[in-house]
Amino acid sequence: MPKGSPELTEARREEIINACEKLYQTMSFKEITIKEIGNATSFTRTSIYNYFQTKEEIFLALLRREYELWIADLDQIMAENETLSKDEFADKLAHSLEKRAQLLKIMSMNHYDMETGSRPEKLVEFKVTYGNSLKTVMHCLEKYFPEMPIPEKQRFLYTFFPFMFGIYPYTFVTEKQRAAMEEAGINYVLMSIYEITYNCARMLLGE
Repeated sequence: MPKGSPELTEARREEIINACEKLYQTMSFKEITIKEIGNATSFTRTSIYNYFQTKEEIFLALLRREYELWIADLDQIMAENETLSKDEFADKLAHSLEKRAQLLKIMSMNHYDMETGSRPEKLVEFKVTYGNSLKTVMHCLEKYFPEMPIPEKQRFLYTFFPFMFGIYPYTFVTEKQRAAMEEAGINYVLMSIYEITYNCARMLLGE
């Protein structure tokens, strides 16, 4: 276990997560190593193992933090809006994910690797946060659409959350991917995170 105050422990955990996040902006998941992350922190590389055993655990912590930020955004929507129409809720939900490109990127590309490469207790911590995100969206539906039957609310959740895994690949395309689709004769239409999320949410909410 790391030595020091809880504040120091949390600060170092955050520094490790921040270093991973910064590297992920220019490097792929496969390219990033514990050594690379250690070089981007202010303490020794071996100290990282006091907090995380694998790079997958660091990425899982980053993903957990992204979910927590999204939950906070959803809570703020509910605090600031007593009522919302279907169009208004879809709009605000889409804007909340528009700010969370990092969340969507990690979800779509490295979710399986992170979960299989993390200790059970780290996975449980993440699943608690993931479960809270499900509960928060359900609370939104309960607040703004109390007349919606429970099966319809559940259908929204268990369609929308799997849908989130595909948002990033459809909204961020490399030039290599674009060229390949053109050569394959695929008429690809680039959509933003906002557009694709709004369309899905609005469809699930019905008329």
